[in-house]
Amino acid sequence: MVEEGFVSIKEAFIDGTKIEANANRYTFVWGNAIKTNNEKIKEQLEALWAYVEQVCKEEQEEITKPDFTELSPEKVEATINSINEALANKKVDKTVKQEIRYAAKNWVPKLKEYEEKEQILKGRNSYSKTDADATFMRIKEDHMLNGQLKPAYNLMISTNHQFCTCYTIGQFTTDTTMLIGHYEEFSQLHNTHPNEVTADAGCGSEENYEYMEEKSITPYVKFNYFHKEQSRKWQQEWFRQENLHYNQEKDCYYCPMGQIMRKIGIRTDKTKTGFMQHLSLYLAANYPL
Repeated sequence: MVEEGFVSIKEAFIDGTKIEANANRYTFVWGNAIKTNNEKIKEQLEALWAYVEQVCKEEQEEITKPDFTELSPEKVEATINSINEALANKKVDKTVKQEIRYAAKNWVPKLKEYEEKEQILKGRNSYSKTDADATFMRIKEDHMLNGQLKPAYNLMISTNHQFCTCYTIGQFTTDTTMLIGHYEEFSQLHNTHPNEVTADAGCGSEENYEYMEEKSITPYVKFNYFHKEQSRKWQQEWFRQENLHYNQEKDCYYCPMGQIMRKIGIRTDKTKTGFMQHLSLYLAANYPL
């Protein structure tokens, strides 16, 4: 198609869509639930160890606290063994004994189960038990955009003159996190990358813009809040950062009350994809610290 002139691989028009998986929507695993349960186990383990320290203090015994900052089945098992050894031949509250027995019987198997599930998740927030590769995504049901969470895949397609020039299937819910991988697939398929890319605001992010600049790709990609910033409501919210007056020469902002906001530092954040964002922080001169 390229050789015949029907298709140009120098221009790519990209969009994504969700495709429902052939999987049970009622059997699922949530990554946030695993994190919550891990935190509960850690809190209960901290409480048990605090009880041990209290008992040993009353007995005038010294005890070294095990390191279970990072929870693992091995560390939890070792900590429970240490608790049992420290409380041996001591008068222990009946409720605490029950909690220790429950912990010894249930926590280690549960943590092993959570580790296995996290290996399947691989950074995702969910998967279906009947199709572990499928992630729960909000899918548009009809023209009213009434969506439901269903096991699905994210399909991204590049087209030119109504021909598909590349497609990738992903497990993540947003087009933003798929765009760079799609570019790489496009480059491997055609041994080159497009000179121009057109995509909707769902693909707009600092990481993607930086990547396209490095590859000398001209982006026609709106940023996420482009349409919201055009609304009258947004523009009338005077204290929004985007609406503050910026003095590039002095590298400072001015708030609607006229106060100068000077740069006080830089914060570095790491996104889910591993991209490092460097955010400048500004503070009004008369703002109380």
